[in-house]
Amino acid sequence: MPAPDIEFQIRSGDKLYSEGCDAIVFCFSADYHEQLTQLPPPIAHVIQQAISRQLTTGSLSMELVVSSLGLYPIPNLIILYNRNRELSLQRIRELGVSTARLAAQHHLQRIAINLTSVHPDSSSTIEGCVGAWTEGIGLGSYSIQSYQLSDMGASNPLNSIEFMIGEGYDLRRLEHTISEAITYSDATNYARDLTNMPSNMLTPSSLADEAMKLAADRSEMSCHVLGMTEIQSLGMGGLSAVGQGSAHQPKMIVLNYQGSSQSDIVYGLIGKGITFDTGGISLKKADGMEEMISDMGGAAVVLGVMQALSRLKLRVNVVAVIPAAENMPSSTAYKPGDIITTMSGRTIEVLNTDAEGRVVLADAITYARKLGATKLIDVATLTGAVLVALGDVATAAITNDDAFLTQLMKAAGRSGEKVWQLPVFPEYKEMLKSSVADLKNSTGSRLAGAITAGLFIGTFADEIPWIHLDTGGTAWLWKARGMDPQGATGAMVRTLLHYLNDPNAIL
Repeated sequence: MPAPDIEFQIRSGDKLYSEGCDAIVFCFSADYHEQLTQLPPPIAHVIQQAISRQLTTGSLSMELVVSSLGLYPIPNLIILYNRNRELSLQRIRELGVSTARLAAQHHLQRIAINLTSVHPDSSSTIEGCVGAWTEGIGLGSYSIQSYQLSDMGASNPLNSIEFMIGEGYDLRRLEHTISEAITYSDATNYARDLTNMPSNMLTPSSLADEAMKLAADRSEMSCHVLGMTEIQSLGMGGLSAVGQGSAHQPKMIVLNYQGSSQSDIVYGLIGKGITFDTGGISLKKADGMEEMISDMGGAAVVLGVMQALSRLKLRVNVVAVIPAAENMPSSTAYKPGDIITTMSGRTIEVLNTDAEGRVVLADAITYARKLGATKLIDVATLTGAVLVALGDVATAAITNDDAFLTQLMKAAGRSGEKVWQLPVFPEYKEMLKSSVADLKNSTGSRLAGAITAGLFIGTFADEIPWIHLDTGGTAWLWKARGMDPQGATGAMVRTLLHYLNDPNAIL
C-alpha cells in the first residue's frame, strides 16, 4: 500500500518538540556522552548500556526506542546511533526509513526529529538533510498490499513529522525541499504498488488504464494507447508476436509530457511492460514463477517518473513508451524458429520465446524515435543473467554514449541507488548475428547474457544516445533489505527523477 498521508512541519527555535508528540528522535555518534548529560539520568543510563552492548558487536549503527518513564515531556525517545559523526545524505535517507519502520512497530503517530543532533557531511546542506530524511520516511512507510480479509483497512499509523531545527534557515526553501522529497518517495511507492499487483488484476489493458488516469486533467501531459489492430498496421511485429499467445491483447502505451517549449531535447523513457511472463513456449520452471508479476517493473518505473514530472512541473520534454503484453504458451503463441519483422524493418530469428522483453522493446525504441525522442533510456527486468553478474544489489547499465551515462550515474549517486556499467566490446555484438535474420533474440549461450541482451535493444537505437538499465536483479527482492521492502522496490525511479530534474548536475 502507498505510504500514508503524513503531515510534515518545520519548527525553529529552542523548543525541540510540540505538545502531543509520541516520540522524539535523537542521533547519537561516538562522542555521545555529552548528549546523555542533557537527558534525565535514568534514561541516559538505559541508552548508555544499550550503546555499550552494541559497541561490543562491532556494529556501526543501532536503533532503539526508549520509554521516557514520565521523566521527559515526550513519552518515547528514538535513539539512532551511528559511530561516524558526519552522515552522508544516503545514510540520513536510511535513518528516515528506520524512523518510519520504528513508528509502525511501536504504533507511533506523531514524531519530532531533532535535527540539531544530526551532523551531515561537508558536502550536504540543511535542505539536503531535510529532503533525505523526508524521502526516507516516505519510502519506509510503504507496505505491500494485503488481500487477506483480516487486513482490509489496516494502515500505518504515522501521520505527523516535525523537524526541529535551529534559527536562521529559509523555511520556504525547506518546505519546497520537503514537497519535492515527498514526490520522489510517492513516485517510487506508486511504482512498487503497480509491480506488486497480481497479474489477474494488472493486464495490458489495465496498465493502459493507469496511464490514461495519469494524463487525465493534466494539461502538460497526454496519453494514447494502440490496440492490436494499430500495432499490426504500424508493423510492430515484435510486440504483436509476443502478445498474440494471450487472451489479453497487447497494448502500446504512450505518454507525452511537455514541460519546456525552449528545449529541443526530448527524452524517450521506455519501460518493459510484460504483465506476466511464463516464458511462452520456452516455458519457465514452476519454482519462483510467481515473481513474474514483476516483469512489468520497467513500465512501473516509467509511470512513477511520469507521475512525478507532472507534480514537480519539471522543465523537460519526455515521451514515455510502454510495450505491454503477456507472454503465454498457447496454440497462437509465437514459437522458436519464427522470423519476426519489427517496426524498424529489421528481422529477428526467435530462438527462445522467454527472451521476449528485448523483442517488444525493439518496437518501443523505434516508436519512441518516431515520436521525436532524441535521447533514449530503457528500463527493463530484462535478464536473469544480470543476477549472476551483479546479484540483487546493483542495476546494470549499457550505453552507446558514455557522456550521457556519466550524468545518469551522477544522478544515481544523488539518489543512493547503485548502477554499474557493463562493457560493449564488438565481440559481444557479433554474438547476436543470425544466419537467416538481422538478429537472433538469444545467443544460445550463458556467456555475457546481460550484455548481449542489452546490445540487442541498442541496435534499434542506432546512433541516438541511448542507455539501457537492466533491473532484473534490483526490481524485486524476496526479503526486505536495507531501505527496500520485500517484493517490488521501485528501483530507478528516483535516479531518473534526479537526472531529469537536473541533467547536468555534478555529484
